[in-house]
Amino acid sequence: MMKYLKKQILLLGALFSIVMSNLAFADPYLLNAGDVLGISVWNEETLQKDVIILPDGRISFPLAGELDAQGKTVSQLQSTITVKLTEYLSDPVVTVSVLNVSGNTVHILGKVTNPGIFVMSQPLDAIKALSLAGGLSPYAEENNIVVLRRDGKRQNTFPVRYGSIKKGDDLDTNIMLESGDVIVIP
Repeated sequence: MMKYLKKQILLLGALFSIVMSNLAFADPYLLNAGDVLGISVWNEETLQKDVIILPDGRISFPLAGELDAQGKTVSQLQSTITVKLTEYLSDPVVTVSVLNVSGNTVHILGKVTNPGIFVMSQPLDAIKALSLAGGLSPYAEENNIVVLRRDGKRQNTFPVRYGSIKKGDDLDTNIMLESGDVIVIP
């Protein structure tokens, strides 16, 4: 009985370690155009501002000027602002908070119940996104769905085989979505 109990404790410990390591290495959120940020500098009332990341990926903040924000993490942007403000303030304590992730969107069009633009407030794969759009219409081509993803000037396509996924096949085509992806359902 004692050996069995020790094995169970070791197994639970290993499982806990795996879960914690996966959480520790989760990708941090990258800022997107359209996101709303709250930026404040401790003890500087005039340096508290809500800003929207512009379509070009930049923000403007007093004394720091225009800064690239898109594609950065909150901590990276916070560090950039801190460095810029050290020219004017000694040891500024900068806080950057994401107030709204409205720039983190996916577009779904074609034969779904409710096509449109959807904000991804959590990580989404293709199947979850299709459920946000109300599911496929009866005439949708289940195995010809495509995710379009822009990488700079280049566009990549990823097939999503919904019909096969429903049967437990081709599960690797249920890709994780990124901000700006477009799902086309013929």
